[in-house]
Amino acid sequence: MALVVQKYGGTSVGTIERIRNVARRVAKTYDDGNDVVVVVSAMAGETNKLVALANEVCEFPSEREYDVMVATGEQVSISLLSMCLQSMGYKAKSYLGFQIPIITDSAYSKARIQKIDDKKVREDLKNGSIIIVAGFQGIDKEGNITTLGRGGSDTSAVAMAAALKADVCEIYTDVDGIYTTDPRLVPEASKMEKISYDEMLEMASLGSKVLQIRSVEFAKKYNVVIHVRSSFNDNPGTLVTKEDADMETVLVSGVTYNKDEAKISVFRIPDKPGIASRIFSPLSHANITVDMIIQNVSSDGYTDLTFTVPKTDYKKAIKIVEETAKEVGASGVKGDENIAKVSIVGVGMRSHSGIASKMFQTLSQEGINIQMISTSEIKVSCVIESKYTELAVRVLHEAFDLAKKDVKAE
Repeated sequence: MALVVQKYGGTSVGTIERIRNVARRVAKTYDDGNDVVVVVSAMAGETNKLVALANEVCEFPSEREYDVMVATGEQVSISLLSMCLQSMGYKAKSYLGFQIPIITDSAYSKARIQKIDDKKVREDLKNGSIIIVAGFQGIDKEGNITTLGRGGSDTSAVAMAAALKADVCEIYTDVDGIYTTDPRLVPEASKMEKISYDEMLEMASLGSKVLQIRSVEFAKKYNVVIHVRSSFNDNPGTLVTKEDADMETVLVSGVTYNKDEAKISVFRIPDKPGIASRIFSPLSHANITVDMIIQNVSSDGYTDLTFTVPKTDYKKAIKIVEETAKEVGASGVKGDENIAKVSIVGVGMRSHSGIASKMFQTLSQEGINIQMISTSEIKVSCVIESKYTELAVRVLHEAFDLAKKDVKAE
């Protein structure tokens, strides 16, 4: 008997018929002799409706009340799935995050899981129940409801798998695995049989929507094997697992893109020690993540600074930066939301040269200007105008020969 944690996204539970389909899949896993814990997202579109309501009430809603509201979407889906399983003759029990409890910090909308008390869940599993857990949410030490950010149900599932020492964490979604790039942009994209934690971390941070980055961090830290599969068929998916030697034979495993970032530039900043800290500290205190950073060479005692932030935080970020810029004596601030980040990822980059230059040359041949560059051992990212995103992804996918039918991350 194995302990299996399954997670179903919003599309998978988007209608009553799809919830019935999930119930049948869960029941089959249980009938095969496994203990089953299911983590469920809100029904497709429900969280967006709740967010729209909050934004309609006021431009900057209270973060605490915002989390109280958006956490309600999962309450509907877990109860419906539990009812459905009970109607099929199975013992099923639903839990909201605070009922388990899943303890988080107090960073509303971006909370991090600190501890999971698995006592109740283990007792119910021993009694033969299928456990249905609300994803995306938890509770802080003061008793406030918190949410983990968009895609947070992935993190809920992997964290539950880690706490329970599950044999596998199956992430069911509307795609049947992880592809070399977005198949909607490049129909020739290939599904990977497996991918390393580090590659998946980069792809998740760079715009791949299949897994939330924190879920991969949890998986790597606690050695949880993730199996990304489709909830609409029985095809094998993609395993996210430890790196092995064969993975380095593939130079580039995937091409990702992200249109959800904005660029902020601060001009003629006095080039003195501590200025960068004064600019970025207020953003950190506001829980705004800064990604790529470029500082120009100092000229006549002044320098320019450019960085990217999530587009959802853009309004808040530029307001903070404008205030800070005045305090430090900068000449001005300019924002740009019409950017995109395209990236190539692969552990093979560690042992092969010329990958970055090939990427730059490929983009140049298409007349695509590179505004910012960021690199690590296993990725190269470029910020470009958003209107060139699809073209950039297609030509990079072709340049690195990822469309071959037998492409595997192994």
